[in-house]
Amino acid sequence: MPQKASNMSRKVTEGHILPEKVLDRLTTVLGRDTKRVFGVSTPRIHTPLNDLPSRGQELIDLATSLNVDLMEWQKFYLIHSHKVKPDGRWATPLNVCVVARQNGKSFLQQIRILGGLFLWEEPLQIGSAHRLATSLEQFRALVSLIEANDSLAKQVKRIRWAHGAEEIETINGTRFMVKAGGSAARGVSRPETIHLDELREMNDLESFASLRYTLMAARNPLVMAYTNAGDSSSVVLNAFRERALAKIAGAEDEIGYFEWSAPTDEISVENARHANPAMGITIHEDNIKSVLKDPPDVVMTEVLCRWVVAISSAVDSASWGNCLDKDADLDPEKLTWLAIDLSPDRKHGSLVAAQKLGAETFVVKMLHTWANDLQLDDKAIANDLADYARRYPVEYVLYSRKTSGAVAARLAPAGIPIFDMDASYPQSCDELLSAINSGRLKHRGQAQLTDEILSAVQLRRGDGGWVIGRRASQAVVCGAVATALVTHFATRPENDLDIMVG
Repeated sequence: MPQKASNMSRKVTEGHILPEKVLDRLTTVLGRDTKRVFGVSTPRIHTPLNDLPSRGQELIDLATSLNVDLMEWQKFYLIHSHKVKPDGRWATPLNVCVVARQNGKSFLQQIRILGGLFLWEEPLQIGSAHRLATSLEQFRALVSLIEANDSLAKQVKRIRWAHGAEEIETINGTRFMVKAGGSAARGVSRPETIHLDELREMNDLESFASLRYTLMAARNPLVMAYTNAGDSSSVVLNAFRERALAKIAGAEDEIGYFEWSAPTDEISVENARHANPAMGITIHEDNIKSVLKDPPDVVMTEVLCRWVVAISSAVDSASWGNCLDKDADLDPEKLTWLAIDLSPDRKHGSLVAAQKLGAETFVVKMLHTWANDLQLDDKAIANDLADYARRYPVEYVLYSRKTSGAVAARLAPAGIPIFDMDASYPQSCDELLSAINSGRLKHRGQAQLTDEILSAVQLRRGDGGWVIGRRASQAVVCGAVATALVTHFATRPENDLDIMVG
């Protein structure tokens, strides 16, 4: 954060107030730059604002007393997330801050924790992140802020360093403690404020509920969440975003949601301005430019703060898009491979077919999906699959004993040829990725298949290989697994000599 200097003059550029010495330092290091690009200080998406009084200014003043000059976007968030009703209760007891990495949201969390400890006498605050290391990093930074200020340090009764149970207690009895992951609420009674860091990584509602409902008896409960964009597995963040969009559309809801994000998927510095309000202040545009050639899905979430299907997907969305061919389709006269896969909980299933188009290319198509909130019926699936086996000249129905053995067992007596792919599964995943990256695979742009392919996450194996992780993907990826299985046969060489020399 830029440091505040006493009695300094300031320059105002595009709504950002910069200390003169910060501008001078940047000019000295980077040379005079009259075309510096600044980030946008107001969120692109936010819930309706109101004219209620705010306690956010008290936090801004606290930061000033620590010789920290907050950026305009940080002030905006603190003001609008701490509005109070006439009875003194928070107007938005749940607030979500969504902004790209390295823009200063960690300091927002720290200054809010300090406010609860030293300004507002909140009895207990909890800081929680999906990963303990994230919580500990925040705790260390918080302790450093306190120790650097004599006034705050004198009010501390004790600082407890215990793995996963770090705690700060003041002489006034206020406390802040670190709790990580799903165990965050165990043994904790009546916290006043909960801070959720990296909310996008909270992928089950149970962990959130264990925290949220500890606030029921608090006098003035508050949840503060900080994150950048997520993916399909970010179930808690996605639920909050849906609530926020509904409130923007007119629904009644006491949620405060503030999202700094790029308006489009275009990967550019101009687009990144909307997701990086610190650009031109603590982030130079050249630093943004230097990462724009990284994997697109990573840039989308980390730099543009745009949602993607899966952040660590095995298949790059651009490569999959390059395989689109809406004219490619199955031929009822051609040799066909079918593959069936069911989800580990047996609630979802997919059937995918593949045929060769030429010597190198082949087409894949999702033929059927199944879903049941309790459990799929293997007999019904086998009957559906048999219909497709009669429509096409099928060499094999490919399956995994781990997920679809019961279905395959019903097909064999009916004379439908089956092939167990468990031994070839790692190889088939490699072949799928190779076929997509080279453009040899063709698909028709089916939305369900695309979602499942882009949700598939690489699960690394000890021998250096990888597979599509059915559970690790945190989403239904039956279609992606089935596509990998059919790819193994669709990429099989026509003869024993795939590569000839001489």
